[in-house]
Amino acid sequence: MSQLLSWAARIIAALIMAQTLFFKFTAAEESVKIFTTIGMEPWGRIGIGVLELVAAVLLLIGSTVWLGAALGAGLMAGAIFMHLTMLGIEVENDGGYLFMLALAVLVCCCYLLFVNRSKILATLGVHR
Repeated sequence: MSQLLSWAARIIAALIMAQTLFFKFTAAEESVKIFTTIGMEPWGRIGIGVLELVAAVLLLIGSTVWLGAALGAGLMAGAIFMHLTMLGIEVENDGGYLFMLALAVLVCCCYLLFVNRSKILATLGVHR
């Protein structure tokens, strides 16, 4: 059961991040407006898109799940912070959809970090 939940979390987080790449990389109007509002257009839009792509790929490779989860959690924490401080929950009348997607990815990534905590500690050379 935990293996199934782990795979579900990996796939959900990777798909959500990968799906938003199209809008970032094609300079979709909403994406440009978001990154202009937070003062990170265009370098932030493209750079974060690249990092989300890396996180999505790392999530799908067994030995790098925790790296993808850590990167994804950091990116989504930043996105949520921007929503709460500069953008608002609702962006361009989306009903909070982008905010909810960021929350979903953050929850999935935090779950993956939790279930992989022993691998993370071993990789970092921390012995309990």
